[in-house]
Amino acid sequence: MTSELPQSVPAPARRTVVAAVGAAGLAVALTACGSDSDSSGSSTSQADANAGGGASPSSGSGGTALAKTSDIPEGGGTIFKDKGVVVTQPTAGTFKAFSSKCTHQGCAVGSVADGVIVCPCHNSHFSVEDGSVKKGPATQPLPAAQISVSGDSITLA
Repeated sequence: MTSELPQSVPAPARRTVVAAVGAAGLAVALTACGSDSDSSGSSTSQADANAGGGASPSSGSGGTALAKTSDIPEGGGTIFKDKGVVVTQPTAGTFKAFSSKCTHQGCAVGSVADGVIVCPCHNSHFSVEDGSVKKGPATQPLPAAQISVSGDSITLA
């Protein structure tokens, strides 16, 4: 009667285990921040309707038409989810644009009112004037986006 010695199975390398745990943690974090809940105000849905799908390029600039200047409320703004941008009008006739991705954990900002852009995930507030942080937990401003205003048309550059 012969008895075989048990075969040992090699354990995964420490580097492999650490990489797998890191990847799993990243996946969890991205899933938590990537919720597509529609907790935004009516200005967002108006923006989507006013943008007409946003696919028509403007004449001459090669950009994408976003909205009419009259669509952006003074002291507030409009979020264009499909373009990843929020356009604001801090003062009459002055238009600014910023990324709609919160710098805290990447959630999409949800509303613009009373001079602030608000992220619904952790309640960070950003200035409509320059995208700076008004209230954390975000510590970095919203990055500026390039737009052009020609007549009454706002175009994403």
